[in-house]
Amino acid sequence: MKHFYLLFIFITSIGFAQIPANYYDSANGLSGFELKTQLKTIITNGHNDQGYGSLYDGYITTHTDNISQSGYENDGTILLYYTENPNGTDPYTYNHGSNQCGNYNAEGVCYNREHTIPQSSFGSASPMQNDIHHVVPSDGFANGQRGSLPFGTVGSANWTSLNGSKRGNSNVSGYSGNVFEPIDEFKGDIARSILYFVTRYEDTVDGYTSFDMFNGTENQALEDWAVDMLLDWHYNIDPVDQSEINRNNAAYNYQGNANPFVDHPEYANLIWNPTPDTEAPSDPTNLVASNPTDNSIVLTWTASTDNIGVASYDVYIDESFMFNSVNTTAIVTGLVPDTNYCFTVKAKDAAGNESGFSNEACETTTNSGTGSPDCLTETFTNLDTSISSYSDVTWTGDEGGIWSATDARTDQDLNGTSAITVRNGALNLPTTSGGIGILTVTTKRVFSGSSGTFNLNVNGDLVGTIAYDDTSQTIVIPNINVENNVSVVIDGNSGSGNRVVFDDLSYTCYSSLGAGEFNTSNVKLHPNPVKNNLTIDLGPNIDTSIEIYDILGKRVLKNTIHKTSALNLQNLKSGIYIVKITQGNSTITKKLIKQ
Repeated sequence: MKHFYLLFIFITSIGFAQIPANYYDSANGLSGFELKTQLKTIITNGHNDQGYGSLYDGYITTHTDNISQSGYENDGTILLYYTENPNGTDPYTYNHGSNQCGNYNAEGVCYNREHTIPQSSFGSASPMQNDIHHVVPSDGFANGQRGSLPFGTVGSANWTSLNGSKRGNSNVSGYSGNVFEPIDEFKGDIARSILYFVTRYEDTVDGYTSFDMFNGTENQALEDWAVDMLLDWHYNIDPVDQSEINRNNAAYNYQGNANPFVDHPEYANLIWNPTPDTEAPSDPTNLVASNPTDNSIVLTWTASTDNIGVASYDVYIDESFMFNSVNTTAIVTGLVPDTNYCFTVKAKDAAGNESGFSNEACETTTNSGTGSPDCLTETFTNLDTSISSYSDVTWTGDEGGIWSATDARTDQDLNGTSAITVRNGALNLPTTSGGIGILTVTTKRVFSGSSGTFNLNVNGDLVGTIAYDDTSQTIVIPNINVENNVSVVIDGNSGSGNRVVFDDLSYTCYSSLGAGEFNTSNVKLHPNPVKNNLTIDLGPNIDTSIEIYDILGKRVLKNTIHKTSALNLQNLKSGIYIVKITQGNSTITKKLIKQ
């Protein structure tokens, strides 16, 4: 988690050069593009190009996981923006000086040098080709998946890295092409490297029109949509933190110049938004909830007005934020049958100004018998392990679902448990009712076979890929939103010599962890969002089971209460959770946000 801070901090390291206290003095009092030009002069003076080959040595001081912040390993491995997991164990790591690319066709093979501003924009020109402020270490395969795409936020992903970075079609207002989206933890770092580049190379950036984020000018340099998004990433999504300040100081020591937007975050607004928009949109009106089904409700409302323009609307359910919409209509899905939901909406403009709430509109989902999602959690523990030659295999899963695989055998195991080996075929999950769910699978390459990937398809749509790897790996793809039946297919094997074992394949929905006849008006959770203590108001006293699941479907708390009670959630990480409340044979679920 990044932390806001006031002004800027310099870290002194024994034996290292330090950014001079008067480094930015000549920029004092300036704003707009005059400030940008002066910063260009400041960071050009003293810039000592170290060459392309020296970057790997530079990364030892600038991009090392020596971060003591919770979630990082602090183990001296290379810090990679596209594939680092700041909230848990990294899917793989590299040590400085080894595993430099090299050939690769999967994640975790080797690392190389990634130009956040694609080298195709400026060729082999120096010093921009070698500038450590925007040329960063990256897993080779993830680097290739990004290619020369602009950065943005993805609507529908066609590739997702093991840490959640993704590639796909843009849902950024103003740009409709494909984009690459890093995880939130590094969006600000990347935004500041781009702002640095268009400042340091101001006098040539107008010629780099092959990069879709550039607008062909020296002054603004960036398209309007890119400016809005990068400022949002810089100030709101991922502000400067101490580890980035340390990297900036190390970069100054390496090549003699600094990134001014790390040292002075306020410069970005002074240049690209010198007269910031502070006027909030008007409140949305006439919110109506209608057309309920067992699992969905339609919302419509009257548009807000704004001095510049409304960018989007935030939709709340029972006072908790659920999703964002760019339209004045929305279909809320993944709901529980025969349940009353109350909605409100807020408007936002591009500057992040937010309106007040609309009127509240409530509606009750129907209960026509189509039911809630039929959630699966199945493994291969009862698999017949006697099939030693490749053939079509069908068996019953632990929860009764019928599994099937083509061109497969069952005499192998994975991590000591029975598994299934697919050679040149497909592995199918039993169909089930739809919902919002998580797909998980553990894989390992066995025998022989070239490197490559399997495709993961849900109802015919590609939701991710599984890379061949000689070590056991568990892949988790969250937020798969489907309707009706779910059919998961793993395919794409490139040849009969490519053989992979699979285990623990499951589709687990969390939009509804079971539902029955239950009067939700008697059960209230507050406060929501919650910081420490969550009060569960039962109304009538009755034995009630409380289970809390994280966004990956893992149960993190179970308790039984008999009356209105408070639960201490201080040890839960910040995020979204599902609370499953059971009385007798009836169950409801509610969304909970932990701050």
